[in-house]
Amino acid sequence: MTPFSIAGVQMSVSATHENVTAMVSKIEHVMAVFPWVEMIVFSELAPYGPLLSNTPESVKETEHTFQEYAKRHGVWLVPGSMFVRESGRTYNEAMVINPDGEVVARYRKMFPFAPYERDVTGGPDVLVFDVPGVGRFGLSICYDIWFPETTRQLTAMGAEVLLLPVLTGTIDRDIEVSIARATAAMFQTYVFDINGLDAGGIGQSCVFDPSGTVLYQAAGQPEIIPIEVDFDMVRRQRTVGLRGLGQTLKSFRDHRGNFPVYEDDQFDTSYLDSLGPLTMPKRGTAQGTNEPAPEEIAPLSEHVEGASIHQISTKVGS
Repeated sequence: MTPFSIAGVQMSVSATHENVTAMVSKIEHVMAVFPWVEMIVFSELAPYGPLLSNTPESVKETEHTFQEYAKRHGVWLVPGSMFVRESGRTYNEAMVINPDGEVVARYRKMFPFAPYERDVTGGPDVLVFDVPGVGRFGLSICYDIWFPETTRQLTAMGAEVLLLPVLTGTIDRDIEVSIARATAAMFQTYVFDINGLDAGGIGQSCVFDPSGTVLYQAAGQPEIIPIEVDFDMVRRQRTVGLRGLGQTLKSFRDHRGNFPVYEDDQFDTSYLDSLGPLTMPKRGTAQGTNEPAPEEIAPLSEHVEGASIHQISTKVGS
């Protein structure tokens, strides 16, 4: 057995003031109650919330605070993510801090939640990092998991635990949880899907093991979620299969087919192009249907001989 203990923190996040002070308090709480925890993971955009206007131009001082507390407690720390500005662009960036207080890795969200996550540039690379003597971790952020290519790349690089800070406050959270569970089974990896509360999401943080088993599913209140994982379980399952059955990573490795969709010079993109630009839906839009756009529909009075819109409205309401 190769054990390692990770605590996800599901906490209230404000959109209008800093949450760093509250995060530091949570770190102290985790280490006081669960001193055996070796890594702490917060939700996406936890330090300053989802509004770019609430994030300082420079987050260096905030980084130094997190480095100090990681070193003080000798714990690995992934303090969610923050907006960072560089060369006129904005990125959604997470960092990994080791128990010596050193920033050992940075990851920029590859798939911003367009069109809602406006004016945020996607990062170019996935991220794996090693905990010496334990195993390899992959780090993604929220919407990234909806694109299996990200986890495919991470696990092909040896990631055995996927850390996923998220900020989901929308009605598709149940779908996202299902995707996280399927990801765990498909790629034979632990998944720590940590959401926030209030401006930081609707909670329901979850942890799955490499067979897709639910290790924990939070509700909608603040929670600390300490889970011990076993890296030997990942390695055993990847060798002999999920419950002795599917060996998905090896099957993908050994397949003979090609996937032209990933080859820009070989794939016909005409269908994808026909879907139109990635934009915010407009009120009353008929895009994607066979219905005419609202401006193409004749006035209602033209459809009812001798009646005005006012008369029809009055009749319906009477």
